[in-house]
Amino acid sequence: MIWTFALLIAAAGIIYLSCETFVNGVEWLGRKLNITQTATGTILAAFGTALPESVVTLVAVAFGTDAAHKEIGVGAAIGGPLALSTVAYAVVGFALLATARRVGRARAAAVDADTRRLRRDQLWFLAIFVVKIGIGLVVFQFKPLLGIAFLAAYAFYCWKELSDDSGDEEDGIELEPLKLRPRDANPSMGWIALQVLGALAVIFFASHLFVQQISAVGPWLGLSPQLTALLFSPIATELPEIMNAIIWVRQGKERLALANISGAMMIQATIPTAFGLFFTPWHLGAPSILAATMTMLAILFLQWSFRAPQVKSRQLTYVGALYAVFAALLFVIPQ
Repeated sequence: MIWTFALLIAAAGIIYLSCETFVNGVEWLGRKLNITQTATGTILAAFGTALPESVVTLVAVAFGTDAAHKEIGVGAAIGGPLALSTVAYAVVGFALLATARRVGRARAAAVDADTRRLRRDQLWFLAIFVVKIGIGLVVFQFKPLLGIAFLAAYAFYCWKELSDDSGDEEDGIELEPLKLRPRDANPSMGWIALQVLGALAVIFFASHLFVQQISAVGPWLGLSPQLTALLFSPIATELPEIMNAIIWVRQGKERLALANISGAMMIQATIPTAFGLFFTPWHLGAPSILAATMTMLAILFLQWSFRAPQVKSRQLTYVGALYAVFAALLFVIPQ
């Protein structure tokens, strides 16, 4: 078990360092493609870091050899949004408060953000998420066809983000030199793509290592495989997004941190759901319904928190309590 914990810590460290390389590359990619900073976070960074867990979901539901594997895929599609809407936003809040000494207490307590855009994205997510959960409560034959609608919904979201130029005021942010070309003031697209893809590959394999160690820790703690999957796997698979948020907060790019989580939530609401509809009956049990309920409560809280032009850091930390409530209730509801 000591070796398991050592691998767990090592994998987390590798993910963090790889995410630093990834966010550096993806910012340059957004600059090269003439995409606003906010759209860089919601689309490029979110898609890149959400790709590994989306692939995991696809493999589980499409190539799983038994019903248990398919249930893991469905659970990941439900648990991912819960981890993002609670743990990820709470981590951003704590990271902001931790920077108080460096940036000043006033800025750490409340940061300027495009809250109008954040509220809009959360409402988009909530509408799609309610439909996705509603479909899982009923049984009918043409469910797989609805998977196409979820893919179309994400494509429409990307188009809206790319056509919204309200984030242009952030484009003057000075970028750090590309890590692969630290002395190049204007690196080529080839070097940028190499850094982004290379970092993603390392994140992918390190995330799988992290998930494997989490799976080993669960039985050691006396938890069933299902409880382990519902409690720890979502946090493990969303670790790249959480690491990205910490890195961007540390760099003073709070808008990018918030946009990355918001964009990742839209991916989790659509693409894994489409895979689940294509390859499984998509019928949700009590634990998944509990996770969905907590996710919707978190979104309602975030809508209230994003009502002002500034985001209050301490309010973001409160939303993490919903994940703790979910964990406690998970032990008392029928499995």
